[in-house]
Amino acid sequence: MLKRIARLLLCLVVIASLVSLLTGCSNQNSSGSSSGTSAIEQVTKLKVSVSFDAMKEFVQAVGKDKVEVVTIIPAGVEPHDFEPKAQDLVALSEAQIFVYNGLGMEAWAEEAIATAENSELIVVEASKGVHLIENTEAEEIEEHGHYDPHVWLSLKEAALEAENIKDALILADQANQDYYEQNYSDFAAQLDTLFNDYSERFRSVAKKNFVTGHAAFGYLCQDFGLEQKSVEDTFAEGEPTAEQLSELVEYCKENNVTTIFAEEMVSPEISQTLANEVGAKVETIYTIESAEDDGLTYLQRMEDNLAKIYASLTT
Repeated sequence: MLKRIARLLLCLVVIASLVSLLTGCSNQNSSGSSSGTSAIEQVTKLKVSVSFDAMKEFVQAVGKDKVEVVTIIPAGVEPHDFEPKAQDLVALSEAQIFVYNGLGMEAWAEEAIATAENSELIVVEASKGVHLIENTEAEEIEEHGHYDPHVWLSLKEAALEAENIKDALILADQANQDYYEQNYSDFAAQLDTLFNDYSERFRSVAKKNFVTGHAAFGYLCQDFGLEQKSVEDTFAEGEPTAEQLSELVEYCKENNVTTIFAEEMVSPEISQTLANEVGAKVETIYTIESAEDDGLTYLQRMEDNLAKIYASLTT
C-alpha cells in the first residue's frame, strides 16, 4: 500500500514538473515574440535621402540611430558634375525626407523631386536662411549661379543647415522631438567650441591668405577673416599660360605662401606645378562633398582643415 502511494506521489511530481516546464517554455516563447515585436518597432527609422556627403553628416548628427540615410550622389563623384539617372532616384520615391544644399549645388534637385511623385516627401533646402556670399566672377556665376553654394564649409552656417534638418526630422517624427532637439544642441555646441578655438588662433596670426585649388572656402574665410586665392579662378580650365602662372607665383611670393591646398576629388597637377614654382608643399584639404575611406566625421574633417590652414599661416 505504501509503495503504491509512493509511486502515485512520484507520478504526480513528474506530471507537475512537466506542466511547469511546458508553461515556462510557452511564457518564454510568448515573451520572445513580444520582444521581437518590440525590436522591430525600435529599428523603424525615418527614411532620409540626401544629395551628397555633407548633408548626410548633418542628418546623422541630428538623427543618429533614428534615421536611415541614402546618399544620391555616389562617393567619388563631383556634385557639380553629377547628372542623376533613373536608378539614382529610386530611394527618393520611398523617402520621407529629402535634404539638399541648394544654391545651385544640385541643379537637378527640383526635377528629381517632381519625378519622384512622392506626395508625402518633406523637402529640405538646407541652405535656407544662411548669410550668403555673392559670386562676382563670371565663371562662378555660370557654374553655380549668383551665390556661393559651399555654405557647409562654414561652422556657423553648418549649424543653421543642421537646424533646418532638425526641424524637418521633428515634422516627420514629432514623438522624438526632444531627442532631435538634444542631438542638435550637442552638435551645435561642438561647432561653437571648434569655431571659438580657431577664431582665437586666426586672430593671432598676421598672415591671412591661403591658396586652394578650388574656390570652395569662401564661407570658412567669412567665419575667420581669412582670404582664399583659388588656382581654379586664376587658371580656369586647362593648363595655365606663362602669364597666368607668373601672376599667381607673384601672389604667392608677396603673401609668403608656403602651402598650396588641393581638394580630395580634384587633380592636384596644377597645384603641384604652382608649388614647384614657389617652393611650397601641396596639402590635401576636405571639401566634404564625398564620403571618404578614413571614417572621419564632419567635425573631425573640419578640424583637420582648420589645423592645416592655421599651420600654413604660421610657417
